[in-house]
This record gives sequence, C-alpha cells and structure tokens, in this order.
Amino acid sequence: MSLPPLLANENVPRRLVAELRRQGVQVQSVGESMPAVSDRVVLEHAAAHGLWILTFDRDYGELVFARAVAPPPAIIYVRQQPRPPEDLARDLMAALAQPDFVRGHLVVMSERRMRRRALPS
Repeated sequence: MSLPPLLANENVPRRLVAELRRQGVQVQSVGESMPAVSDRVVLEHAAAHGLWILTFDRDYGELVFARAVAPPPAIIYVRQQPRPPEDLARDLMAALAQPDFVRGHLVVMSERRMRRRALPS
C-alpha cells in the first residue's frame, strides 16, 4: 500500500514524526525545514507539492473554508488529549490506510472517532 506524503505542522511532536517515518510514511516537518512560517505558507507549500497536512491546529480549516485559501489534497486535524506518539501513530496509520476517506477532506480525529468535511475545490 502506498501511503500519501505528509507535511507535519510545527505543533506535531518530533516523536510522532519519527514514529510515522519509522512506519514508512514520508513526512516533511515544518519545524525542520521551514520553522516559523505562517499557516498560509504551510497550506501553499502542501498544495504545491501534493502533501497532506497533519496538524493539531484548527486554523487550517478557517483558512480553507472562511478565507478561501487553496487547500492541499487533505488535512488531518488531530484533536486529542496528549497521548503517547505510538498510539497517535497507530490511529494515523489507520486513517492513512483509508486514502479515499481522507483525500479531498478535512478529517478531524478525536480519541473515539473521525469525522470529515469535504474541502472546497
């Protein structure tokens, strides 16, 4: 199974990025490659390079839906209490295993469920 490449926002813990990489996910990290850039720049970079955004920041939804910034192929917004990176990685791998569920959507992951909203075209 081919996993989509991710762009981990600056707020994604390094341990989670490392665990996803260990599991074979191609992950670019904003904190490593372009620290302190704006959310808009992150969105533009992800859209230009076909990367799915992984974030703990709900501002991406506002930029895409309220301010009409062009979306990337998908946004995964993790809305959870602090958990070990291994547990989060397991849940994210389950989501990534369903690319048709995630692609083209803002997916909000909580500890008990995932819900999605179609991104504007």
